[in-house]
Amino acid sequence: MTASVICILVTIALYLLMMICIGAYFSKTNKSTDDFYLGGRRLGPLVAAMSAEASDMSSWLLLGLPGLALATGLAEASWTAIGLAIGTYLNWLFVAKRLRVYTQKIDAVTVPDFFAKRFGDDKHILTLLSAVIIVVFFVPYTASGFAACGKLFNTMFGMDYVQAMLISAAVIVIYCTLGGFLAASTTDFIQSVIMTVALVVVLGFAEGCTNGFDNVFANVRQFEGFLDVFKGCNVETGAVGSYGALPIASTLAWGLGYFGMPHILLRFMAIDNKKKIKLSRRVASVWVVISMGVAILIGVAGYSLMKNGIVPHYANNSEAESVVIDVAKVISSYGYIPAVVGGIILAGILASTMSTSDSQLLVAASAVSQNILAETFHIKISEKASMWVARISVIVISGIAVLFALDPSSSVFRIVSFAWGGFGATFGPAVLLALFWKRANKWGIFSGMLGGFAMIFIWKFDIRVMFAGSWLDIYELLPAFIFNLLIAVVVSLLTREPAKEITDTFEQVKAEEKA
Repeated sequence: MTASVICILVTIALYLLMMICIGAYFSKTNKSTDDFYLGGRRLGPLVAAMSAEASDMSSWLLLGLPGLALATGLAEASWTAIGLAIGTYLNWLFVAKRLRVYTQKIDAVTVPDFFAKRFGDDKHILTLLSAVIIVVFFVPYTASGFAACGKLFNTMFGMDYVQAMLISAAVIVIYCTLGGFLAASTTDFIQSVIMTVALVVVLGFAEGCTNGFDNVFANVRQFEGFLDVFKGCNVETGAVGSYGALPIASTLAWGLGYFGMPHILLRFMAIDNKKKIKLSRRVASVWVVISMGVAILIGVAGYSLMKNGIVPHYANNSEAESVVIDVAKVISSYGYIPAVVGGIILAGILASTMSTSDSQLLVAASAVSQNILAETFHIKISEKASMWVARISVIVISGIAVLFALDPSSSVFRIVSFAWGGFGATFGPAVLLALFWKRANKWGIFSGMLGGFAMIFIWKFDIRVMFAGSWLDIYELLPAFIFNLLIAVVVSLLTREPAKEITDTFEQVKAEEKA
């Protein structure tokens, strides 16, 4: 083992140890399951903003997005980023404050709990459906994060993929089970800083190796369509095609997913003061735009590095997701200090992965222990026992996610894309209607969520396969979101109006939000 490799491993080990220490510190603050899952609504504006966006971006930011830009050019990556930037801003602008006020008003600590109490669901049918949806989509989402960690250590050090993935998963599970929501949010804040440093260092190195961005863009201009946001290209095959209105609408639809992301919605619910949300919105929006812009530029520069033989030739999108890792390897070969820098870059990739996986695990665990066992099936246990059930749920769900992550060839971008679409299509319309339409009722919301859930699978695995290359071959989030919204509105109008106490609460929340 070389000295540079030792420097990298020490840097990563110190980072992992810091995450575990944070978990141990916050374990003392968890007196109840409400503390464990929502942190007692004590998040400050900066931590809320950065933890929300770090938990949102995941390994997709440092692996998936640069790889997509490198393998397919600017079109898909750029329009996806634009959709996400718009979705981020609108989510903070319209949803954050009202959701914070509403969930405190009705004492809801999870997203399924919010749906049940908002619509007077005494039978907990919304709770059960929401919890099942969370588990279904968060298991593969979390698995993609574990897989990214495995790819990292396998590519960088030649470690066995499965062993590396298991070690990374174990660290995440340890600090999650110890510290709960506050540990996850605090580590997410730190991880967002490390992710930013990693992005800037990689881009700076790529620019330096190619003697400036003029040369970077001169190299990619040789590939027709690479820099054209209205042309799709494929680096592997050399094919170039138009990227018209329908594909653009399809990729912009990524922004709709924000309205239904449970791990982001929880940050809104946990903010300590509704008046500080404006600051959080500004910080979150600026960071998202800058970080995604830098990630796309890394993909562009990565293509130039590949053509100059500085990083390996990537045969497909999945291989191209290793470009940041390969840049870290090159940097680390220059000496001890560069090796530490390489270790920080790799820690950034781990940070991007962990910041999402920890939040997802907590949401999925709350769905099992709080929403299914305690609320739906009315299993009565003490507060102390409930805390242990919550922690055991984190471990069990992690174990299932590990099984999904055993395949090292899966694409991080594609897995995240499907899970993101699933949450956006099932929860997005439900959240918007719950917050802004007084006439919505539980049967409309239930029918819409069920319809959106079914449509995600039907569109992804049937319609897109049968009509590949046609106008129906679009991102499944968009049609499923619209389908959910239409069903929810129609069924709500055809069934009984909500009870007076429910509509009274709705009006009170509107008034309190403006106060």
